[in-house]
Amino acid sequence: MRIVPIDSLDIDGLGDYARLTDVALRRVSEPAGGLYIAESHKVIARALNAGHTPRSLLLQEQWIPDVAPLLTDFPDVPVYVGDAATLESLTGYHMHRGALAAMHRPPLHPMEFVIRDATRIVILEDIVDHTNVGAIFRAVAGLGADAVLITPRCADPLYRRSVRVSMGTVLQVPWTRMPEWPEARRILDEAGFHVAALALDDRAITLDDFAAHLPAKIALTMGAEGDGLSAQALEAADSTVIIPMMHGVDSLNVASASAVALWAIRDQRASPGAPTARR
Repeated sequence: MRIVPIDSLDIDGLGDYARLTDVALRRVSEPAGGLYIAESHKVIARALNAGHTPRSLLLQEQWIPDVAPLLTDFPDVPVYVGDAATLESLTGYHMHRGALAAMHRPPLHPMEFVIRDATRIVILEDIVDHTNVGAIFRAVAGLGADAVLITPRCADPLYRRSVRVSMGTVLQVPWTRMPEWPEARRILDEAGFHVAALALDDRAITLDDFAAHLPAKIALTMGAEGDGLSAQALEAADSTVIIPMMHGVDSLNVASASAVALWAIRDQRASPGAPTARR
């Protein structure tokens, strides 16, 4: 490991940690795609296992034995080491998770590439809450969906809060930004996906009814809390699906709803008589 003791906050390379806002990190000119922050040993390990490249690490000395095995392929990456007070002065908060890594953002693959071998995908339309995005990715990973597509205005899955809430699963679930609906719908059609919109709608069928005859390939679409899905998303859907509720509650938090729906549509052989994708 290339250990760099922190004896001054003016050391070259520490700037990534002094401007921890995600907007600032995305604007870092080197590399072109910017950076994101991986927080904790577990999340850093998932980032490296996903093939992401570290620019540097920041940690207290007692975490060196835990981090060293992760960096065998990156002997020249600087590992900045300081005491708790110094690191808190630099970052502006207490690093109770032990380590941070400034990671190069990987390039996003085209939508067609991300969904080509998938049978269950989730589409997030304009969800701006980073906690919800992270929680949905965790549900996707845990319940066996294959990929996530996000709209151009959806929150960034590599935002530090999203990464943390997801327990690093945003680094292992394939995802990309999709084009606007007409073009995205064409790509989904060509790939054979049945688009199911999770929404409060008079035309909606219950999740139980939908799950009784599952299509072979499903794109589950969900929108932001409050506004829900756009008219364009509903128009693009083959089915509109609702989770039946009780006691006057009309809906679940979008992250909770994603977990319920993903469990119901978990990948099984397509049922006889299942609806097909729109052509």
